[in-house]
Amino acid sequence: MKAYIFPGQGAQFTGMGLDLYNNSPLAKELFDQANEILGFNITAIMFEGTAEELKQTKVTQPAIFLHSVILAKTLGEDFKPEMVAGHSLGELSALVANGVLTFEDGLRLVSKRALAMQKACEAQESTMAAVLGLDDAIVEEICASIDGIVVAANYNCPGQLVISGEISAIDKACELLIEKGAKRAIKLPVGGAFHSPLMEPAREELAAAIKNTTFSKPICPVYQNVVAKAVTNSDEIKENLIAQLTAPVRWTQSVQQMITDGGTEFFEVGPGKVLQGLIRKIDRSVAASSVA
Repeated sequence: MKAYIFPGQGAQFTGMGLDLYNNSPLAKELFDQANEILGFNITAIMFEGTAEELKQTKVTQPAIFLHSVILAKTLGEDFKPEMVAGHSLGELSALVANGVLTFEDGLRLVSKRALAMQKACEAQESTMAAVLGLDDAIVEEICASIDGIVVAANYNCPGQLVISGEISAIDKACELLIEKGAKRAIKLPVGGAFHSPLMEPAREELAAAIKNTTFSKPICPVYQNVVAKAVTNSDEIKENLIAQLTAPVRWTQSVQQMITDGGTEFFEVGPGKVLQGLIRKIDRSVAASSVA
């Protein structure tokens, strides 16, 4: 079975989407429409902006979403997903590609999500750290033992788990994780503690927008970050998407479930090749490649 997967924040690069814009009338039309919906010229930043400009959450999230969704739409008849999933932000790209959300509604939700997360980051200093070379259970145990907020946030692949929380709690966790045998426990250059309880204000803000948006029946099952299993009920998809902001991204478990359910070919739709690399670390028996 063909599985289409959509990347999250961090996959952006200067020039992203420019080939699509220049070579596809449909892509050009959608990019121009996106500038109008967002109220600023995001294509100028995507095509010519600096890495620093692209790194702003309010730009990064819609930019990656646009690159992914527009690429999927330009595939036309060749795009026949039998299962989809997205990493964090990528879940919204997957939902548009899967017919659950319209392009316009998806973009508006991504923009609201980015601004709400930015606001939550500014309200309290916080961060994330990548932990390499330890079992998930040990990382979870150490996080639970620390005073303050620090939680497992991204289960990326076996031996790679990202933790999220207050800076002091992250620092303490990194120290203890190295003592426990982690190869590395290194803070990431991010603006805040994504997928942690510190994103609660953003979750509440986004929940209102999601509840007022129409979610249609999906073309095929979507494997959502929060539950790591196939979901086809529109109301469940909504609830899981709302929960995602404060809950961990169970990417390892999602991919394993997709393979159990028959996924044999994984196609990454969007900028970069991060997810392909993670899939090879999760299970080398399946094929992983880019659509373009």
